[in-house]
Amino acid sequence: MDEPAGQLLPILTAHLFPRIENLLIKLLHSLSPEEWQLQTVSPRWKVKDVAAHLLDTQLRKLSLIRDGCAPPPPPEAGPPFDLVALINRLNQEGVAVYGRLSPPVLIELMELASRQSAEFHQSLDPFAEAAFPVSWAGEGASKNWFDTAREFTERWHHQQQIRLATGRPGIMTPELYHPVLDCFLRALPHAYRNVQAEKGALLRVDIAGDCGGTWLLLREPDRWQLVAASQSAPACRVSIPQEIAWRVFTKGIDRSAAEAQSTVEGDRRLAEPVLSLVAIVG
Repeated sequence: MDEPAGQLLPILTAHLFPRIENLLIKLLHSLSPEEWQLQTVSPRWKVKDVAAHLLDTQLRKLSLIRDGCAPPPPPEAGPPFDLVALINRLNQEGVAVYGRLSPPVLIELMELASRQSAEFHQSLDPFAEAAFPVSWAGEGASKNWFDTAREFTERWHHQQQIRLATGRPGIMTPELYHPVLDCFLRALPHAYRNVQAEKGALLRVDIAGDCGGTWLLLREPDRWQLVAASQSAPACRVSIPQEIAWRVFTKGIDRSAAEAQSTVEGDRRLAEPVLSLVAIVG
């Protein structure tokens, strides 16, 4: 989706990578042997699996995008290409490989990969075209700033999964969490692409808390569009506490539990895609 002039600003996160990565390394160093085996909100993954996934995706991106080392293409025979199936397979393979490493070895490799990944993202022209589009936002082509922000959400929310599983404080600071929420909610127009409403209908999404904010989705003649401001009264207002918002958008909380902790005013039909929004692949 191309944002028209005067609409939402780009989400610039490359400068935040050293900060989020340093927090991750400190977190991993602090884990006891027992904590590495705790279950996370991701049903298939324990803490060590999540750490292995974080290492795998960094190394994969550096190899593919920075170094141009592409894996073999999917076989031409068989069913049509399925991006979600491919990503799930690559993730499973990465966790299987790096999950065999000891925590000290995994952390040492993570320190190297994290430093190089931060340098790589900071080297990119944020307004050049990214190697891959942000698929969960429905884009056929994306700018680097959006793909980098998407990568930042991955580094943030998987670290948050480890923190939640081990009882560590979350990374609930406006500097680091607000860009994650802003990036997730750029998926709203795509999530509403099949939702019918009168022209001018307005959806207001509030993420309650000092890291959150307000996002406005306006129905235009042929699509829904995120807008920076509107004088219209919302047809529907959805408020989600910031403590669970990241879990709502990453399949980390049951839908009924999310609904019980959120509030909806106005046309409830328009609220449904917000609480079903998924801003990850897989």
